[in-house]
Amino acid sequence: MTKLFSMHIPKPFLVLAAIEALILVLSLYLGVVTSWVDFDFVRSDVLEFLPQALAYAAIIMTIMFSLGIYNETIATTLANVIIRLAVSFVIGFVVLSAIFYMFPEFMIWRSVMAGAMVSAFIGVLAAHTIFLRVIDLTPLKRRVAVIGTGGQAARIEALERGGQSFGFIGVGYFAAPGEEAEVPPGCIVPASTSLADYVTRRNVDEIVIAVQDRRQRLPMEDLVDCGFRGIDITDYLSFWEREAKRVDLDVLPRNWMLFSSSFPGGRLHQFLKRLFDLTVSLIALMLLLPLMIATAIAIRLDSPGPVFYRQRRAGLRGAPFELLKFRSMRPDAEGDGVPRWAAAQDDRTTAIGAFIRKVRIDEIPQILNVLKGEMSFVGPRPERPYFVEQLAAQIPFYRERFRVKPGITGWAQLNFPYGASVSDARQKLEYDLYYIKHFGLMLDTIIVLQTIRVVLWPPKSA
Repeated sequence: MTKLFSMHIPKPFLVLAAIEALILVLSLYLGVVTSWVDFDFVRSDVLEFLPQALAYAAIIMTIMFSLGIYNETIATTLANVIIRLAVSFVIGFVVLSAIFYMFPEFMIWRSVMAGAMVSAFIGVLAAHTIFLRVIDLTPLKRRVAVIGTGGQAARIEALERGGQSFGFIGVGYFAAPGEEAEVPPGCIVPASTSLADYVTRRNVDEIVIAVQDRRQRLPMEDLVDCGFRGIDITDYLSFWEREAKRVDLDVLPRNWMLFSSSFPGGRLHQFLKRLFDLTVSLIALMLLLPLMIATAIAIRLDSPGPVFYRQRRAGLRGAPFELLKFRSMRPDAEGDGVPRWAAAQDDRTTAIGAFIRKVRIDEIPQILNVLKGEMSFVGPRPERPYFVEQLAAQIPFYRERFRVKPGITGWAQLNFPYGASVSDARQKLEYDLYYIKHFGLMLDTIIVLQTIRVVLWPPKSA
């Protein structure tokens, strides 16, 4: 669990999350102190109140995580932080109020909650503001040396230069024999430099092997020496997956899945996945039923035609099934019988349809597909068979996405907006294959939680 969270939250943000969790716990005690005159920190009341403080902090932290507060590509500007923190505390107040109503024995006095939330908001905002000013603090990042200066190395350098390297800092690139340099000359270490000496002098934590051709001669003796000194040796693909949170289709080998530790199979795994789907879907159905009824009424009032839209999609192992959605387009959207790509700004949508697509309400009826076992709650989005054949012919590994059930939400949906071209489908596939390789209930939980922020702030703006 810790490893998975560290994969999806860079180390600096993990440190920030720990600090803010402590602030939340202390804020509830501050609320108690300002409300209860007879509260004494040296008495046993402190320990007795600790479970409530921890539960309060856990709920608020979960909501903050769901809204992207610890996402390195989102919460790096103060305006984003203030908005998402405010929404987090509003949702937190509603959730806590509901819990206190259902379980009065866990009730926290309103005066305590008011003081705690005000002090927590100020404390967390202050912590995040300070963090944004020291986000480039190098001791919190892994210092990385790269073997290679070609295309793979250039992608690593571009990732850092583009401000997406919150988990690492590149300290130097070593040229491989016969490889054409694609990284800036200033990043390349002089050819006469010893790898072992350089790694020691620059306090390198990790060496990444990013050469185009593995048959090229590598400094094996120095690499083995570095390995015995506790320095991690990582291949390019593993490093790229960890830092970019997607696979690199351009260099993916045919046996890329063989050594995965999370094969989406096995009876126990399938049972737990199905249990997760049923639990999340039934809870979502109960919570969203009023919204579904209101949406159905709005669609009927907005335009003629059915409330629901059924469409043939490719499911597990490519087996076809009928996907259920709220209708967001005119009934004659494909009157000529020719399938078309759906886009974020589609002139075929109705007034209500444009809104429900933007906030993903049109996807809610797919809960019924999940309950029927045709879909999972989390997985690659199901594609139409017409486009599957086209995409599989143009994009390598495209059919690999059918090794798991399609989902209502997924890793690609968190990180990429609506796809309306082969190029978009290719980029989304990189995220889908990452999900398949790291398949597991903990990743599913992370995706379900993060879906909340995608609904409020779609990927284009998030």
